[in-house]
Amino acid sequence: MSRIGLLGGTFDPPHWGHLWLAELARVELELDKVLFLPVGNPVHKQRRVITAVPHRLHMVSLAIQDNPHFVLDTTDCNRSAPHTTVTLLPLLRQAYPNADFWLLIGGDSLRDLPTWVEPTRLIQQCRLAVLMRPGAEIDWQDLETAVPGIETAVDLLDGPTLSISATAIRRWVQNGFEPTYLLPTAVAKYIQQNHLYAG
Repeated sequence: MSRIGLLGGTFDPPHWGHLWLAELARVELELDKVLFLPVGNPVHKQRRVITAVPHRLHMVSLAIQDNPHFVLDTTDCNRSAPHTTVTLLPLLRQAYPNADFWLLIGGDSLRDLPTWVEPTRLIQQCRLAVLMRPGAEIDWQDLETAVPGIETAVDLLDGPTLSISATAIRRWVQNGFEPTYLLPTAVAKYIQQNHLYAG
């Protein structure tokens, strides 16, 4: 059985926080690879304009190009809506029938898991690899009541956290600044060349 990490997200843009979570999980859980899964049309971000899929795919490709264990997977982008994790997993299972899956998330996502679509069904399909972040306190009793079985489905990652957000990067660029040191140089250059997030 291969061991595969799944890192989904809008990646608008991909940054060092995404890459660090993927590498930390890969090392600690001895994963064979981590799939970066850009979402096509995120159901929880309907209130803002999302950068076009081709731009986001290219930025992810640039971000992960130096790590042979990181793979861009376009399954979510290439399917019809709604784009939810619980409906994505069976498609990945078809592509990787002999794999154990870990969904890589932050502590804030774990805290908010009860608001996801069918979270109980979700944790029946994969384990959760969670990097806790300052301020994301978890009430395990309430979480277990909301999502039965969650406590035994979680592997907590032990490593430093990077408080970088794509929202902050977009705002920074919109205000006329360069996102140096917030994301890989190749991604920063691509943003500049294509005038992404410009005010």
